[in-house]
Amino acid sequence: MAYWLFKEEPSHFSFADLERAGRARWEGVKNPLALQHLRAVKPGDWVLLYHTGKEKSIVGEMKAKSVKDGVVTVIPVRRFAKAVPLSLIKEQALCKDWELVRISRLSVMRVPPAIWKWIMATAQDA
Repeated sequence: MAYWLFKEEPSHFSFADLERAGRARWEGVKNPLALQHLRAVKPGDWVLLYHTGKEKSIVGEMKAKSVKDGVVTVIPVRRFAKAVPLSLIKEQALCKDWELVRISRLSVMRVPPAIWKWIMATAQDA
């Protein structure tokens, strides 16, 4: 099992949209590194949804339900009680080398287990 982060502009597709739909297909990724990451996702992997644009926050947790030909179908697990903003992430020494901080345009990336644990704890401190 691995941990991932997918980015999306909430005006295009938000966590609320995912909750209403019950599932979503993640496809159309063009960046070679993001595509490489997307192809590495396996069913059962955990995924964070990051809202880009004005929000710049991790807003919820998803699970990869199925994967085929570089297309990942995700289902919602939970919306966070408290979104985890990029500004807070950047303040953490733990996150300084994470792709979210280093490569701002990357839309799909791994989440190291220690960072995943910190995000889960931070999101519950509402």
